[in-house]
Amino acid sequence: MAKPNEEDKIDDKPMPLLDHLIELRTRLLWSMGAFLVAFFVCYHFSGQIYSFLAEPLAHVLESRGENRRLIYTSLTEAFFTYLKVAFFGAAFLAFPVIAGQLYLFIAPGLYRSEKRALLPFLLATPILFVLGAALAYYFVFPVAWRFFISFETSTGGGGLPIELEAKVGEYLDLVMKLIFAFGVAFQLPVALSLMAKVGIISSKSLKKYRRYAYVGMFIIAAILAPPDVITQCGLAIPLIGLYEISILAAKMVEPKPAPDLD
Repeated sequence: MAKPNEEDKIDDKPMPLLDHLIELRTRLLWSMGAFLVAFFVCYHFSGQIYSFLAEPLAHVLESRGENRRLIYTSLTEAFFTYLKVAFFGAAFLAFPVIAGQLYLFIAPGLYRSEKRALLPFLLATPILFVLGAALAYYFVFPVAWRFFISFETSTGGGGLPIELEAKVGEYLDLVMKLIFAFGVAFQLPVALSLMAKVGIISSKSLKKYRRYAYVGMFIIAAILAPPDVITQCGLAIPLIGLYEISILAAKMVEPKPAPDLD
């Protein structure tokens, strides 16, 4: 490995193990404090947050000219639903602080060039997560909810109608699962570009195994998304597009071969 020059050095001094543990405790306390503050704030506004998450379903029902409700069948279900909403919102709000504390903990052990290389990936992670969550909320949810509600019938078995009576807890679990799945899936360019940056993979290998990657995208979508074609395609197709973007990003950041001096 080439020796780093004077311009590219580690801005750190040797620390005993105890000092490293104290530094780790400090970063963990800051992260926990940020999460707890965000949790209490989100719990205070948990009703509004839940209304926001339920809005896609409400719009679909309103477009059908129907006035519906969400129900709960357990005394504690609504309370724990609001706790889940607060936890979910706190994870969103506190993530930048937690990621920043993680970076501050590992940054002293990195060369200046490594810091400059890592910072764009650190900034891209929350942006891509929000983009994935927005795709699920504004595109996938309306289409998927409309598809599921289409199975209602005015006369079901024995002449009884089949109507949706959604439970608040089950609806929230489905929404959070999809938002989390889309947000994590959109980290694909970050993960592949970072691996290309350190030399684990290359843009050529990504191109070579493109067809297998496409199949893998649909397998991932089948695992993360509900078992319906619309939602799975809504996740798999953007993943394929992100894979193509990852090839371009990997080509830009991968180490260039040393010039042949012969």
